[in-house]
Amino acid sequence: MLYDIFIDPFVQMVTMPDFFLQVLWEGFVTGILYALIALGFVLIFKASGVFNFAQGIMVVFAGLTLVGLHEHGIPAYLALLLTIVVMGILAYGIERVVMRPLVNQPDIILLMATIGLTYFLVGFGEFVFGGEPKQMIAEQLGLPTGSTAFEMGERGLVILQHIDIAAALIAIIMVTALAIFFNKTRIGRALRAVADDHQAALSVGISLNQIWAIVWFAAGLVALATGIMWGARSDVSFALEIVAFKALPVLILGGFTSIPGAIIGGLIIGFGEKIGEIYWGGLVGGGIESWLAYIIALIFLLFRPQGLFGEKIIERV
Repeated sequence: MLYDIFIDPFVQMVTMPDFFLQVLWEGFVTGILYALIALGFVLIFKASGVFNFAQGIMVVFAGLTLVGLHEHGIPAYLALLLTIVVMGILAYGIERVVMRPLVNQPDIILLMATIGLTYFLVGFGEFVFGGEPKQMIAEQLGLPTGSTAFEMGERGLVILQHIDIAAALIAIIMVTALAIFFNKTRIGRALRAVADDHQAALSVGISLNQIWAIVWFAAGLVALATGIMWGARSDVSFALEIVAFKALPVLILGGFTSIPGAIIGGLIIGFGEKIGEIYWGGLVGGGIESWLAYIIALIFLLFRPQGLFGEKIIERV
């Protein structure tokens, strides 16, 4: 029994390296997509200091808008541009209607506001687009389809789906661009100042309204990219909102304020889920992917609650 649990999975990794590499690739792509979702949460948290409960439904809403526009006869690239405009209008509306009246309110008030925004977007999305899953327009957007197989001699094949490669590249580009934006630009520094203290940021001339509008728009673009990538791998449906909450353990691992932490945390969760499900899932009844991420997050909370790259806050009394 102990051999089956602890030793046999490692023996399989050694004796079937092609299958192990395939599992690692699947874990890498899943982890990158988790990191992309987590980026949206990081953006809002860095600007307002609150967990954006609505990021998951923003992913769904962006994807459904793109597909819905295309279904009404609008060419794919024009539908993409119009979706970006829609996300910009949504960001402006959130800043004016939700965020602006709540300046300097406690974080719990802002969190409840994002929860209310979530249910509004769910209802509005179902009213406009319906509740049925929709197929992403991957080919029309120029996203690659098909796969490439790499031979490993007599050891077998490792198959890489082209859409997975594209998803990984897009996620890496967005992570890099946002890291540069936050660390090297004036607006990025202003975002960090707003997150630290709203009142102090206002006192030095930083426009809180403008900053929040920009960061919600950036989070909307991240949500659109996430919706396209996840939708191209499956379908665009409201079930993606549940997948988006896998970003919570990613944020706990990487830190709520760290963009590099989002990518590292996403990879840890992605690799952990796939390896755990494939090699140990059958020994514990399966379904490891649905709960392993939260177990890993719980362990991190016990020993390093600020995450790998999070800022440790010391309060003086």
